[in-house]
Amino acid sequence: MPVMPSPAVISRAAMLDRLAHHGGGGPPLDLVVIGGGATGLGVALDAAARGFSVAVVEAEDFAKGTSSRATKLVHGGVRYLAQGNVALVREALRERRLLLDNAPHLASPLPFMLPAYGWRGRLWQQWVYAIGLKAYGLLAGRAALGPTRLCSRGATLAAVPGIEQENLVGGVAYWDGQFDDARLAVALARSAVAAGGIVVNYCRMSGLVEAGGRVAGVVIEDRETGRRFEVAARCVVNATGVWVDAVRRLDDTAAADMVAPSQGVHLVVGREFFPGDHALIVPKTSDGRVLFAVPWLGRVILGTTDTPRHDLPLEPRPLAEELDFILTEAGRYLARPPGRGDILSAWAGLRPLVKPPRGNSADTKRISREHTILVSAHGLVTVTGGKWTTYRAMAEDVLTACFHAGLLPARPGGVTNHLRLVGAPDPTAGTAQVPLSAPPGLHLYGSEAAIVAGLPGADRELLPGLSEAMVRFAARFELARTVEDVLARRSRWLFLDAVAASGVAEPVAAILADELADEFAAAPGAGFDPAGSAAAFTRLAAGYLPA
Repeated sequence: MPVMPSPAVISRAAMLDRLAHHGGGGPPLDLVVIGGGATGLGVALDAAARGFSVAVVEAEDFAKGTSSRATKLVHGGVRYLAQGNVALVREALRERRLLLDNAPHLASPLPFMLPAYGWRGRLWQQWVYAIGLKAYGLLAGRAALGPTRLCSRGATLAAVPGIEQENLVGGVAYWDGQFDDARLAVALARSAVAAGGIVVNYCRMSGLVEAGGRVAGVVIEDRETGRRFEVAARCVVNATGVWVDAVRRLDDTAAADMVAPSQGVHLVVGREFFPGDHALIVPKTSDGRVLFAVPWLGRVILGTTDTPRHDLPLEPRPLAEELDFILTEAGRYLARPPGRGDILSAWAGLRPLVKPPRGNSADTKRISREHTILVSAHGLVTVTGGKWTTYRAMAEDVLTACFHAGLLPARPGGVTNHLRLVGAPDPTAGTAQVPLSAPPGLHLYGSEAAIVAGLPGADRELLPGLSEAMVRFAARFELARTVEDVLARRSRWLFLDAVAASGVAEPVAAILADELADEFAAAPGAGFDPAGSAAAFTRLAAGYLPA
């Protein structure tokens, strides 16, 4: 099983120079991917692994948007099975297994418990769900993570000790997976670089280049220096999530919207509200949604919601009614109901749900969660929809669409099936896997833990599981440019505890200033403002707490 080697120190300036080489009459890239989320980075890695020249340009930071705001689950989609979409479930279960195998330091199996209450639960619900979840496990086949079992009341309480006990009659236990979404995105970016690709954050696509009636590249602007130039490419992929329609209209001003954004909100509380190593799933809340309580990085995630949105803010905020809904529903199933004062962090993400060709898109629960790929008359390739679990399969589908459209020469696929990402530990080493429910620490760096431990400040802890050395590693190897990059995505403290994260903004800024000093000194018009970066993060973090 091939393993992506750890790339050397990644120079953002060198990446930009490589990009510029493909403009101004230079040779075109095979692909330029707009958007550095799960989908765009997956496409870049797949293309680079097949030997194509590829670049990713991201206007913000990698996984700044939806790709860092998931429920942190690697799942086959139990509810899709209830809808009869067996093919989608089967694909997702296969991809779940591959993701867990290819990034075992960032993804791990997770046991779930579905509780049953009252006479209805004893006589009907428990058995119906057991049959459905047994089918779910059977569809996984060899990719199954563990057995599905019918549990007594006592076994249910032992597995999920923080659950409401009144009228509890039993439960159904089954397996899915969980992961660290933002760190996985960074691993994809670094793996693409290791395979020969170019990845640049804070680099805005400001226009499309057309030649002979075809999309032939992009105009980009480096947000740090103001440097602006064209990049020629045989194929341009629009992977900008909920913003794909804006990019499509640069190619075709009459293009109709294909995305109906839906807001999903999560909040985080302490493990005292839900101890144990199982996740909790409530398949049908008072309004028909699914509720999760998921142990993750030493905390508990509660969510989610499904609220239509017609605006596209970069930093969407949870609505008061969404927080109240989650707290109310969680309080029905947890022995110790959490309140607003117990929220450590709360965030919202915008799902790029694909609209049906006709009809009402107001009910986002019924809009397709599958991905969609469109190739315009001018050759712009747009991909949207889907979910993190199937990012690898989506990437393969995008490359296939490029082949069918005659934009790229066909090359065999499947190269990423068993391609272990940067940092993936050697499976023969016998190292015990640390579950993602455990608090953060060096284990999240996999085979690169020793590199982190050898950097200055390895013994200086800023927060539990976050050292000075980790900040330096983020700057040198992971293209972190701001305090937010470090505390929101290279580590996950903004999502774990917004107050605690704010408390270390200034020391993180000072470390970044030290690490980035030489790079910015050599870049005319650029500079790192430690005080400004720390202050910007503190303002951002305030929005992750309930008003």
